[in-house]
Amino acid sequence: MRMRPTLSWTPADGLPPGSTDLEPVIEALSTGGVLVLSGAGISTESGIPDYRGEGGSLSRHTPMTYQDFIADAQARRRYWARSHLGWRTFGRARPNPGHRAVAAFARHGLLSGLITQNVDGLHQAAGSEGVVELHGSLDRVVCLSCGALGPRRELARRLEEANEGFEPVAAGINPDGDADLTDEQVGDFRVVPCTVCGGILKPDVVFFGEAVPPRRVEHCRKLVREATSLLVLGSSLTVMSGLRFVRQAAQAGKPVLIVNLDPTRGDQHAVTRVALPLGTALSAVAGRLGIAVALEGSPSSGGEGPGVRGPHPG
Repeated sequence: MRMRPTLSWTPADGLPPGSTDLEPVIEALSTGGVLVLSGAGISTESGIPDYRGEGGSLSRHTPMTYQDFIADAQARRRYWARSHLGWRTFGRARPNPGHRAVAAFARHGLLSGLITQNVDGLHQAAGSEGVVELHGSLDRVVCLSCGALGPRRELARRLEEANEGFEPVAAGINPDGDADLTDEQVGDFRVVPCTVCGGILKPDVVFFGEAVPPRRVEHCRKLVREATSLLVLGSSLTVMSGLRFVRQAAQAGKPVLIVNLDPTRGDQHAVTRVALPLGTALSAVAGRLGIAVALEGSPSSGGEGPGVRGPHPG
């Protein structure tokens, strides 16, 4: 099934307002078997903006679609110029209290799994294991011709060599690692081909308009079937790639709990939506459960930085 490039939605009338009561989340985690589905909102406190929240990147930026990337060489040039610059900043991001709380819940056996819509690697950097990267990871690149996979750091090195002196100042960085640059700033940026076959390289992420690999979807569906409840963290659930798991859980009679400041497309399926910042909310939940959350930079917090690493780590 192809993921439609849905960029916005209108909240339905009659939905209850967000709550500040964390008791349902605490109760679900106390029971165990919780499957977490995280979105861009959990990484905003790490300096990575989300798409649709206040100040979200969609107000100034339209994400690259798979169709444009495939069909238009100039679109690929723009993408790689912006992504190459964004990679430098993206690689400096560090896990925040929300990421570290999720990792702590897992260490205490409260989670049955973790699915993330994010491509930033911050859950892994915080110490979470077995993370299902629904939309892939910016840490890898794939050739569209031969399928060869390679590390992003190697591509970054090749792009640096091919574009010596490329140092524009971006207006902002987006959740997909794409920097905001004008066409003038992109200029004649040089894109490099696959070293194996000379084909087109693409980050190993799911673009808007592209299908999530079927095996990955089925694995996530299996995780939903095996979970006791579903906890959504920082996702508007606008795109079907994540919303379908909320619908699946609700149809199976499993409680769906959402922590997100703004209304989501899945609110009608949820028993509650907690409208609090993720770091604040999850740290409070951990405290109520008597679970210590690792401090930034400690060994259990993934102080080495995220799986996504740019060529100029901070």
